[in-house]
Amino acid sequence: MNFILKHKLTIIGIVAGAIGGYLYYHYVGCESGTCAITSKPINSTLYGSMMGGLFFNIFQKDKTKTQ
Repeated sequence: MNFILKHKLTIIGIVAGAIGGYLYYHYVGCESGTCAITSKPINSTLYGSMMGGLFFNIFQKDKTKTQ
């Protein structure tokens, strides 16, 4: 539970990116099937979740102990 609270913003980014990646596949996609990312829904969803997690992780502040 502590892990989830600590990485809450990154997890939200992963979920938002996955939804965005799938929606991109569904509405834009690739008709010929030769596109590496948008040819299959799993590729687009995984790429979107990775990008969403990385993007939201930028805004997460580190809580370091200073002595």
